Amino acid sequence: MSSKNASDAVLLNSVPAKSAKRLPMRLEYDASRTRSPWWSPILSIILALLLCAVFIAANGMSPVTVYDKMFRGAFGTSYGITETMVKAIPLLLCGLGIAVAYRISVWNIGAEGQLTVGAMAATAVTIYFPGLSSFWSIALMLVFGTAAGALWGLMTAIPRTHFGVNELITSLMLNYVALLALDYVVFGPWKDPKGFNFPGSPMFTAAQSLPVLGTTRLHIGLIFGLVAVAIYYLMIRFTRWGYELRLIGANPTAARYAGIHIKKHIIIVMLISGGLAGIAGMAEVSGVTHKLMQGISPGYGYTAIIVAWLAKLNPLGLIVTSVLFGGLIVGGYSVQTIGLPSSISEMLQGAILFFLIAGDMIHRFRIRRNA
Repeated sequence: MSSKNASDAVLLNSVPAKSAKRLPMRLEYDASRTRSPWWSPILSIILALLLCAVFIAANGMSPVTVYDKMFRGAFGTSYGITETMVKAIPLLLCGLGIAVAYRISVWNIGAEGQLTVGAMAATAVTIYFPGLSSFWSIALMLVFGTAAGALWGLMTAIPRTHFGVNELITSLMLNYVALLALDYVVFGPWKDPKGFNFPGSPMFTAAQSLPVLGTTRLHIGLIFGLVAVAIYYLMIRFTRWGYELRLIGANPTAARYAGIHIKKHIIIVMLISGGLAGIAGMAEVSGVTHKLMQGISPGYGYTAIIVAWLAKLNPLGLIVTSVLFGGLIVGGYSVQTIGLPSSISEMLQGAILFFLIAGDMIHRFRIRRNA
C-alpha cells in the first residue's frame, strides 16, 4: 500500500461514525407499580358502558333507553332496591372471601364451588335434623355452611402449600366437582318426593328460613355480610395478623426473611375465604330459594371476582361494588321487557373486568425522557 493510501485510511478511521437517531422518550415497564389510581375503576365502568353501547346500537336499540331501563329496574323502585340488595348479599360475602385471599396473592377462583357446598351443608341440616327450633336450625345451618365452604377452600390450600400446585387450577376444578355433587343430591337422595319430579330438596319450613324485612325478600344475610366486612376492616388495619397479610402481599420475600410463616397464612386465608362463600350459600338457600335446587347460584362466585377486583380489596369499596353488580343483575332482568336478553348484564360485567385489567397493565408502563 502506498503512503498516500495509508494516510487516507488513517483519516477515514479518525472520523467519528454518525450516531443513530434516538427518540426523545422511551416506554418502560415498572413492575413495582402495583397500585393503580383511585379513578381507574370509575374509568373502567365508563369505558365498559361506552363499548356495550356500540353493541346495543348495532342491535337496533337506543343505549340511553336500555341503560335508563336497567337503572330504573334496579334502583328506581323500592322493589328494585330490595331485589338489588338480595343479589348483593352473596356477592358481598363471596367478594370479601376472595379479597382476603387476594391480600396475599392467593388467587382463589373457587367461590362458586364453596358457595355450592355451603348451600348443600345447610340443606343437610334441614333434612337430617328437621325438628329443631328456629334458633338451632339457623345456627346449625350457619355452622355447617361455613365449615363446608372452609373445607372446600382447604382442599385448594393444601396442594398449594405442600405440593406447589397452582391454586387457580385446583379451585376452578373443585367448582365443577361441587356442581356435580349438587346434581347428584337433588336428582337422587334429597329429591323431594312431592316435587312433581323436579330436581330439588323439600321446601324449608319457617323455622329453617332466615327472617326477612317486612314483606320483601331482603333477609338478615345482609347483616352477616356487613358484620363480616367490619371484622375484615378491623383485622386488616389494627391487628398483627392483618399487618402480616399486608406485608406478604407487598413483598413475600421480605415477609419470609422477617420470620412470617407464609404457608400457614395461605391455609388460614383459604379457610376464611371458603367459609365466607359457604355463608353466602347458606344465606341463599335459607333466605331466598328456601330449598336446594339445581343452579342455586347464577354465577355469584365468578361475579364476585370482579367485585373484589373493582373494589381494590377495600372494605367500603366491596359494599359499593357488590350493590352495583347486584343492580346489574336485576337491571338485566328488567330489559327483557323491551326485547333484550338479560345477558346484557353479563356483557357489561365482562367489559368492566376487561378494562379494569387493561388499566392495571397500562398503569405499569412509564414514559421516560432519554438523556
